[in-house]
Amino acid sequence: MKPRLVLACLMPTDVNERARQDFDAVIVEGKNDMTGDQVVEAATKHRAAGIMFTNTLPLNAATIARLPDTVKVGATSSVGFDHIDVAAAKARGIHVANTPGVLTECTADHAFMMLLAAARRGFEYDRIMRQGWRYRIGQGDLLGVRVTGKTLGILGMGRIGQAMAQRARGFDMKIVYHARNRLPPEQEKDATYFADFLEMMPHCDFLSMHAPANAATDKIVSAKAISLLPDGAVFVNVSRGGLADEDALYDALRSGKLFAAGLDVFREEPDFDTRFANLDNVLLSPHVGSASRETRNAMGFRALDNIAAVLSGQPPIDPLWR
Repeated sequence: MKPRLVLACLMPTDVNERARQDFDAVIVEGKNDMTGDQVVEAATKHRAAGIMFTNTLPLNAATIARLPDTVKVGATSSVGFDHIDVAAAKARGIHVANTPGVLTECTADHAFMMLLAAARRGFEYDRIMRQGWRYRIGQGDLLGVRVTGKTLGILGMGRIGQAMAQRARGFDMKIVYHARNRLPPEQEKDATYFADFLEMMPHCDFLSMHAPANAATDKIVSAKAISLLPDGAVFVNVSRGGLADEDALYDALRSGKLFAAGLDVFREEPDFDTRFANLDNVLLSPHVGSASRETRNAMGFRALDNIAAVLSGQPPIDPLWR
């Protein structure tokens, strides 16, 4: 018999087909991912051994405690796992896994697109054209910020942070970074490490977020941090919305302290702070950094691979606890 699975999140067609082929799968229908209550109900009724989900499901201690004993593994189709109570899962003996690596390049592509479009006022240019244009734009109008040759500050120098740095080098940008640990020289390349995040701020013409959400990074982009940036800096976040104090960020964008921002993530999703939508100097996207056909398929397949490994008696490929 095929192992039983609850696929609780909306996934590409190819991933759903793979789930049906390899598992006895209950697959979410409609336009929304399953809630915690729905996952518990489906897993209990189906006697599921595995659960696949994304960051829309808070797999917290309360939900984990209600899962039936049949559940042996849960895999999130994401690199971030701040929505999972890993300690609670371990206490129940439920393996949990994420999907690192497979979304690195696509997410870095999106981050650099956001950086370029924010710096060069892409949202405003596009809106002018869609409204019909038909008027003179002088050489002193609608000026953006040059990217080539500037300094990019990166918070978090894991896979995606390093991929972002590599793209920036193509624009002759100088790289400075802050991370929990300094990279070895062969990975650091020409980047300059700052052990103190605030000490890095005055050097950043651009600041890009690539760190996980945790107690140490919550609101790390504070009013104080923003005040230390050069006037007219550009902020990009495709990591987690919790890294920024959104009130301070909004104030800095309104005042001109920040020239612009590219925001793919928000503290509350999908119910984001709509004040940002009223600002012309903000490029917005709905948490879609990894949203290419190839990458989303790869993420879904990797999550299914993690589940299959555990249910065949092997450890997960990408374990969140050992």
